[in-house]
Amino acid sequence: MGEMSKFQLGVIGALFLSVASSVSIVICNKALMSNLGFPFATTLTSWHLMVTFCTLHAAQRLNLFEAKPVDMKTVMLFGILNGVSIGFLNLSLGFNSIGFYQMTKLAIIPFTVILETIFLKKQFSQKIKFSLFLLLIGVGIASITDLQLNFLGTILSLLAIITTCVGQILTNTIQKKLNVSSTQLLYQSAPFQAAILFVSGPFVDKMLTKQNVFAYKYTPLVLTFIILSCVIAVSVNFSTFLVIGKTSPVTYQVLGHLKTCLVLAFGYTLLHDPFNVRNIIGIAVAVFGMGLYSYFCTQENKKKQSVDPPLASQVKDPLLGGKNMDNGQKESHEPKKSSKDSLV
Repeated sequence: MGEMSKFQLGVIGALFLSVASSVSIVICNKALMSNLGFPFATTLTSWHLMVTFCTLHAAQRLNLFEAKPVDMKTVMLFGILNGVSIGFLNLSLGFNSIGFYQMTKLAIIPFTVILETIFLKKQFSQKIKFSLFLLLIGVGIASITDLQLNFLGTILSLLAIITTCVGQILTNTIQKKLNVSSTQLLYQSAPFQAAILFVSGPFVDKMLTKQNVFAYKYTPLVLTFIILSCVIAVSVNFSTFLVIGKTSPVTYQVLGHLKTCLVLAFGYTLLHDPFNVRNIIGIAVAVFGMGLYSYFCTQENKKKQSVDPPLASQVKDPLLGGKNMDNGQKESHEPKKSSKDSLV
């Protein structure tokens, strides 16, 4: 029970850190881009990842965590995939209307469910699917204003959905299969994510903004907000890997839509953004769907816990014989040993 309560506290802490840091960085970046006129989102993300890696490297040198080597091919492909997904999301936002971009973000949840069902054989109950449906309807009502379609924007959105889903599923799978923590995986993959965005970021930003990031006049105030954004990003990146590792990609996406609702609410109360009855209704439906999702997940986890102990006691039953137990343990540990080397 003690271990379970610690795990639950860890999950709650990870969720709170993710929400707090994500909402903070959205507000910071909105001030940086909208009020101070710094529109280079992809390049800024590469700086976020560089600062994250430098922070983790310093923490590792101070023995705050132990670096665990992971197969270079796996980490490189994983890092590049995550970097590419960020680029596609930014391009999707640039070549689509805000409403269609919101639809793209909403589509990540059902697409993730489909991928996990087909390739990982994961089962989602009808109750979970219904709660996710309510959540998507609520967020859609609250955030989608227009739906202007174009061929290039649609292709970019599809690529963004695919790469984001696969990247988040791999974030969860790699941590579990290779037995690495969220900190260890982020430390290993951050340089590759930063590199791909650092190289492609200026070109993507110039394509979207028609401005050159290197020709921009950096005032002390802009530099202050960029540094603040990078500092908050360390917490955002860490909490992202932590939440996905402790829960699931679908739960992380649900949490992401909670952040959307909070950002809308903060924008209305702090920044006096336009707000109407439709926004209120949409947020209420979305929060209700999130509540149902959380409740159904908790109930299903309790059922699994009540089923698992009897199975464990059967494995430990002395009547099975010592030799059989040893052979079973050796067989069960052998795949784990080889899986630590590579997933690719």
